[in-house]
Amino acid sequence: MTVVTEKPWDLRRVLNELKSDPKQYHETDVAVDPDAELSGVYRYIGAGGTVKRPTQEGPAMMFNNVKGFADTRVLIGLMASRKRVGKIFHHDYQTLGQYLNDAVSDPIWPQTVSEADAPAHEVIHKADEANFDIRKLVAAPTNTPEDAGPYITVGVVLGSNMDKSKSDVTIHRMVLEDKDKLGIYIMPGGRHIGAFAAEYEKANQPMPVTINIGLDPAITIGATFEPPTTPLGYNELGVAGRIRNQAVQLVKGVTVDEKAIARSEYTLEGYIMPHERIQEDINTHTGKAMPEFPGYDGDANPALQVIKVTAVTHRKSRPIMQSVIGPSEEHVSMAGIPTEASILQLVNRAIPGKVLNVYNPPAGGGKLMTIMQIHKENEADEGIQRQAALLAFSAFKELKTVVLVDDDVDIFDMNDVMWTINTRFQADQDLMILSGMRNHPLDPSERPEYDPKSIRFAGMSSKLVIDGTVPFDMKKQFERAKFMDVPDWRKYLE
Repeated sequence: MTVVTEKPWDLRRVLNELKSDPKQYHETDVAVDPDAELSGVYRYIGAGGTVKRPTQEGPAMMFNNVKGFADTRVLIGLMASRKRVGKIFHHDYQTLGQYLNDAVSDPIWPQTVSEADAPAHEVIHKADEANFDIRKLVAAPTNTPEDAGPYITVGVVLGSNMDKSKSDVTIHRMVLEDKDKLGIYIMPGGRHIGAFAAEYEKANQPMPVTINIGLDPAITIGATFEPPTTPLGYNELGVAGRIRNQAVQLVKGVTVDEKAIARSEYTLEGYIMPHERIQEDINTHTGKAMPEFPGYDGDANPALQVIKVTAVTHRKSRPIMQSVIGPSEEHVSMAGIPTEASILQLVNRAIPGKVLNVYNPPAGGGKLMTIMQIHKENEADEGIQRQAALLAFSAFKELKTVVLVDDDVDIFDMNDVMWTINTRFQADQDLMILSGMRNHPLDPSERPEYDPKSIRFAGMSSKLVIDGTVPFDMKKQFERAKFMDVPDWRKYLE
């Protein structure tokens, strides 16, 4: 058992730092309904991403007056700005991918603390108590009026394999189906929690898990790493530990043989039940789940795995329910930055010094698209840019489009990226199309009826490389206009 000796990182410490900047954080006491209205409001204020326009980048918002939940606050949009994530991590937002890559390589593993150091357990509700109902205890919003139900959208699921030799954290969409029942969508392949659950199911045993909500973003973003960057058995809480130079604190579960994150705002405990499935929209029959990162509603799954909830715990002083809008910029931060780190790790190993930076922009929801900044030093580097693109596809199988640009292009400025495509690109020479590959099943274009020739099964895709780099022997003909450097230009605005 670890004794806490320094002020630990958690969501409240992060918010205390943000509160001094009104551009990054805003609170409201205006009453709001968690059923579609809360997300509908934030859509205008700060969702961004692939959300239907009008939307924009704006502050994180704390809703203090949530209908039906007198003692609960709801936070949304905390990570819905890359610059805000940089501010939270005390790091340059443009190099967050490399920052996380370094953290993966040098993790600080989590440590278990005593109950006295676990504010997540200040209030405990057990499922065997009268009137226990997760729908009344957990202020989970719906994104739209057509959602299958209230969703936990940013709950970090913590679980282990049967002999407790490996543990992992992942994020899944989870719908509140009944008073003690969640439906959880575990995407086939690649998720460690899914591998552990399959092991338990084969043994016909329920799998103990905790669902941790309201966390330091270092945990939330770190949890989204996937293989091959973090192989089976790599607990991504070590990434958050390195980001903060402080081990994430865990505590023993109250009703399950599993650890919980000690400084979460809410924790749900329970079991993934073997051989039990539930229709995702069993309560609404809309045929839809919730809006997903590509900007479209996900189809309701006919057979979600089931979590039987055994307890809900939370902080005593106005606990914070944290939520995200599925297609918002928040997903871009959670999924895109770790993907950048994964790509950088592989390309740095294979072709060091040639890929200066990587950005997964909102247009791809953080998963489907990456922009790679290429440095060519001599004629021997010509063609290396296309090999870098192939490495990116290897690092992350759900990637669909790679755009290659030169080192004088700002990859975080889409106008600059499109400029290079318009002035340094010829479609008949600089396109690479790779057919019949696997991609993300939530891309609605990846259906056999869309392209019967190359899409044999749903989730397959043609992948695209757009090479906007100048051939090395023609670089002199593509030099940008050379303006004077004026280091003190800001004085003219005083």
